[in-house]
Amino acid sequence: MSHPVTGTTSTAPSARQVWTRVRGAVLVLALILTGGLALATVRFTDAHDALDPRSADPQGSRAVAELLKARGVTVTLATTLAEATAATDTGTTLLVTAPDLLTGTQQSTLHSAMTGSATRTVLVGAGRASLGTLAPGVTSAPSTPVEERTPGCALPAATRAGSVDLGGERYETSPGTSAEACYRSNGLPTLLLLPGTGSGTGTTDTVLLGSPDILYNSRLDQRGNASLALQLLGSQPHLVWYLPSLSDTSATTDAPTGDTTGNFLSLIPSGWLWGTLQLALAALLAALWRGRRLGPLVTERLPVALRASEATEGRARLYRKANARDRAASVLRTATRTRLAPLLGVPIQDAHSPDRLLPALSARLPETTADPRNLLFGPAPADDATLIRLADQLDALEREVRTS
Repeated sequence: MSHPVTGTTSTAPSARQVWTRVRGAVLVLALILTGGLALATVRFTDAHDALDPRSADPQGSRAVAELLKARGVTVTLATTLAEATAATDTGTTLLVTAPDLLTGTQQSTLHSAMTGSATRTVLVGAGRASLGTLAPGVTSAPSTPVEERTPGCALPAATRAGSVDLGGERYETSPGTSAEACYRSNGLPTLLLLPGTGSGTGTTDTVLLGSPDILYNSRLDQRGNASLALQLLGSQPHLVWYLPSLSDTSATTDAPTGDTTGNFLSLIPSGWLWGTLQLALAALLAALWRGRRLGPLVTERLPVALRASEATEGRARLYRKANARDRAASVLRTATRTRLAPLLGVPIQDAHSPDRLLPALSARLPETTADPRNLLFGPAPADDATLIRLADQLDALEREVRTS
């Protein structure tokens, strides 16, 4: 016994179906994130001792620190801004290994120490986040790979050192800024010396070093790296080696300055950025490949023979599942009108016109008790029982026409 269906059945995919479709992509994404976190942890561990004058690791700087001490230079390690400014005085070279990590307040304090006390300041890898305060008149350009480069300038330290391994940040100076530009990449220097920028008792020069590679233990014995490093850092009897740290209490009083998005992206290895872009492109191509095609349907031969009764039954089940009684009734009525038209002498193109079909039907069956208009052109059934009754009545009407 069938019952009227008052609601509608949703054709949207269920949560389980959605999960089944996307779980593969989610798994791949989880694996990528896990691998990225693991690699980041390893890189952080490896970078913890980078440019540390006490570290003998490949990216440590113990070798250059020992060579400086052997030449009579006193090396003072500072891990906080207070230690760095307190140790900086006349006749001092101040080395800042990561100026972009400094907040705005820290940069202002450091700049005062640079211009008021230090005789030379060396900034390693300074970018947009710090150049505005620590090196006014200089802007950064897109970075370049570290490779062997020739001096291409008249700076004595560079000409004596010859070819070195430099790259990283590139620098541009505003018009009127006096600077010595060396080791160019596509016309822009990766080493820039700004002379005479001090306001204290002596002149202070600022050296911008695009990358730290010449200070690494692993590269110090290659080309002229050691010569350039010793000349830049050993020009004064005292060297303050400042390693900025996020744990510095002075960093908690202010937020990092500059482009925060750029600072965040600078912490991500370039390989991961390119990898993410390639994955996004691959996902777009996969979506285009697997997406629905827009265009007319293409008729294809079925690989197996399918009985008409099975096709009819399958279509009926689909109509029932979707509660498409209107569509089912329309199919039944259309098929009946198509079969009745030749029997009544009505052209097939007029089979679905009430004005042509109904008069011919009335002339053929003048005493029929059925309502032909309601049967052949009536409204959609309200429930399943009415739909079944309609099908029976259409069959009866067609049999009556055939036997008349």
